[in-house]
Amino acid sequence: MARRIRLDLMIAGSGTGNAFDWPGGDGVLDVDATFGGGSVALQKLAQSGAWLPVQNYATVTPISLTANGTANFRAAAGPIRVLATTATAVNAYATGVPGNVAG
Repeated sequence: MARRIRLDLMIAGSGTGNAFDWPGGDGVLDVDATFGGGSVALQKLAQSGAWLPVQNYATVTPISLTANGTANFRAAAGPIRVLATTATAVNAYATGVPGNVAG
């Protein structure tokens, strides 16, 4: 079985995460944190240099988790990061999902 990329976007952190290079395609964002009314959002760097929200796959709703959970996304290749607002002890991972059932 082919191994899919996994990016450790934030480990036991808070605030603005470091940028990591996403190869492009489908992925799952996994987040567990102490939310305390906060949120964790997934962002992608635009060519202009602005950080833009990444949407839940097949919806028009930006990813912003307010409780432990996952979100499916599709993003073009380029830097991604998480932004934790008020949430602490954030663990966030982006894992690639195969585009076909064979891989």
